[in-house]
Amino acid sequence: MLSMYRFPSYLQACHIAHLFACAMVTLTATVIAAETYPSKPGRLIVPSGAGSSSDIMARIFAQRFSEAWGQPLVVDNRAGAAGIIGGEIAARATPDGYTLYNYGISVSVQPALHKKLPYNNLRDFTLVSSFAMTPNVLTTTPTIGITTVQELITAAKASPGKLKYASNGVGGTPHLTMELFKAAAGIDIVHVPYKNSAQGFTDVAGGQMQACFFTMPGLLPFIKSGRMRALAVSSTKRAEQLPSVPTIIESGLPGTADFDVTVWQGIALPKGTPQAYVANIHSAMMKALATPELKQRFFENGVTPTPMTPAEFAQFAIRETAKWQKAVAAAGMKAE
Repeated sequence: MLSMYRFPSYLQACHIAHLFACAMVTLTATVIAAETYPSKPGRLIVPSGAGSSSDIMARIFAQRFSEAWGQPLVVDNRAGAAGIIGGEIAARATPDGYTLYNYGISVSVQPALHKKLPYNNLRDFTLVSSFAMTPNVLTTTPTIGITTVQELITAAKASPGKLKYASNGVGGTPHLTMELFKAAAGIDIVHVPYKNSAQGFTDVAGGQMQACFFTMPGLLPFIKSGRMRALAVSSTKRAEQLPSVPTIIESGLPGTADFDVTVWQGIALPKGTPQAYVANIHSAMMKALATPELKQRFFENGVTPTPMTPAEFAQFAIRETAKWQKAVAAAGMKAE
């Protein structure tokens, strides 16, 4: 039996030893890299403009995350195409653990509105965790004297196509939430997309636009100062920060018994990011979200911290993507 076994030649043995040595060097380098990571600042790609609600939430999060992570996390605003521009930059970034992506609800909406995207919202990213949720708020300019949802519906029906509402672009949640509301109420309010939310806030407050459906962080200062009037929130429960403002469900409109648009944001990484780095970022996120300072800042802006495991966040994103496919199809909405 021994005569049938072929022992490796000297050259083969040397080759095997060389491969083993290379593998050990690679393993050692990986371990060392993981131990020293992070060793430089990172960037957080936010696919919306500075001053938008998602930007406000991202910056509050980034500050506390930087402290937990041990390195600065710089916000990099890449607005445009309802978040697609920022998403493409993030998907194509080097997966070295230093590019983080503010992966939010708009990413789950995109496949329902666009047949062709430069990335796959589920396959091209490694999801880490959600970090924030907040409702949209239906608001109007005080100059038109509307104080309730029913009054807005009555005014819209009396003058179809006369009222205008602002959004941060086609396919964003301010656009989709209003379109779902319009379909339920049977009204015609003209959509005016802006390049960023901040300009939309300003024009509604100034009376150039009559209504909007933006998230709470950007709207609260306008509502509290009386420059905008809050009519309803898009979540299933009232917001603690606006206890007197009813939900859309409470308006009693037909077809709104399950009306729920809760805007969420999380962190994703380019596909292929080493698992050790993913775990490191997740750990820093959990520490940041548990700090009293972040919880207080979030509360002041109408935001709830939402820690998840990577697996939980991945399943959540799958459910949200399926939910918006159905919602967009049912409402007959298309990219303009």
